[in-house]
Amino acid sequence: MSEQIQLKDSERQPCEVWTRVMGYHRPVSSFNTGKKGEFYERKCFVESKCHLEDKDAKK
Repeated sequence: MSEQIQLKDSERQPCEVWTRVMGYHRPVSSFNTGKKGEFYERKCFVESKCHLEDKDAKK
């Protein structure tokens, strides 16, 4: 049977999140309070799921 591995919080390694801001990459941990708030309010999307209309089809 499969065993599930359970880690204590003290055994976990923190993950550093980076994002692209103004043309270069920065760790989110270095953001000020306002910029962190903006980052966490962002919404992710998948471009292939967006329904884009062909502008020429409307004519």
